[in-house]
Amino acid sequence: MQLFYTPNLTETQTFFVFDKEESKHIVKVLRKKTGDILHVTNGLGYLFTTEITIASDSKCTVKINSFQKQEAPKFKLHLAVAPTKMNERYEWFLEKATEIGIQEITPIICEHSERKVIKTDRFQKILESAMKQSLHYYLPKLNEPITFKDFIKMESQGQKFIAHCEETTRKSLKNELKTNENVLILIGPEGDFSVKEIQQAIATKFIPVSLGNTRLRTETAAIVACHSVVFKNET
Repeated sequence: MQLFYTPNLTETQTFFVFDKEESKHIVKVLRKKTGDILHVTNGLGYLFTTEITIASDSKCTVKINSFQKQEAPKFKLHLAVAPTKMNERYEWFLEKATEIGIQEITPIICEHSERKVIKTDRFQKILESAMKQSLHYYLPKLNEPITFKDFIKMESQGQKFIAHCEETTRKSLKNELKTNENVLILIGPEGDFSVKEIQQAIATKFIPVSLGNTRLRTETAAIVACHSVVFKNET
């Protein structure tokens, strides 16, 4: 099944018109024609089965034949991950985390962060593409970048962890995770969190954890954390 995405589609509509860019892609690139069936999601859990009524490369129009809503997970996974020095590595994390099943992502700027300016427009496109490719109907929420200091002051419900590499007391993430509970995990930059940041996180009730016995890159650590939470909730 090929999945299309448009955030403006609602269950009350009977017809929908794709924008010019998507219309061109559907008609010119994919060579879809009148009568063809398209599967569309709005990123809010809905899957719409639609039929092309006007195959125009500037205003492709479809009628909505039916829709269904996928049940949302009983847990919410939020990863706050420091930007990587190489943008491509962060983009890889975004893609794979979306495929695995993350719900929310926040880029956090830390003391050791080498990249402190982030353009989220491209990140958003990557999330949308990964959602369609993996046939998910929920689009992860991408927040604007925020400093570590400001982020840990924000209220959050559920389990809170900070994954770091300092040789201090840490628990195993896989042993601490509980099923059907919201989870927030902090992942630091290439130079790891500073000792001060770790102490600040612990002071605000974050539990320090380890992701294994090896030292992981930022994006790898984020994927390990993401998979651990999703896998825990599937068993």
